[in-house]
Amino acid sequence: MKAKNKTIETAASVADFLATITNEKKRKDCSTIIDLIAKATSYEPKMWGLSIVGFGSYHYKYESGREGDAPLAGLASRANSITLYLGSSFKNREELLLKFGKHKLSGGCIHIQKLEDIDTAILIEMFKNSIEYRLIEHRC
Repeated sequence: MKAKNKTIETAASVADFLATITNEKKRKDCSTIIDLIAKATSYEPKMWGLSIVGFGSYHYKYESGREGDAPLAGLASRANSITLYLGSSFKNREELLLKFGKHKLSGGCIHIQKLEDIDTAILIEMFKNSIEYRLIEHRC
């Protein structure tokens, strides 16, 4: 029996999700990032699962046969950070990260504490480059 993907696009409200973030500063930072990325990419933010705000979508299929849909890029408010879901490969990734500001890496995720720690122009460029890479990689 195939396992079902838990992180699927839902009809849940992004605004309702943001309202659940109890830390006011983190809530405002997430809202600002969502607005910046939506404006820069023209993708409407949508909820994926219970806690990921995603932009666009693509279909993936692994050699194992497992397949599904995922957001092209996204973010989530986690207990210790704002987590940015960008691919681990995209144009100028390493040099952009050097200019990005204070962050931590974990797999394909980039963790930030607050908006003031980063360069938002670099953030936008990384989101655009990551989305472009995924579209090309998956021939969307």
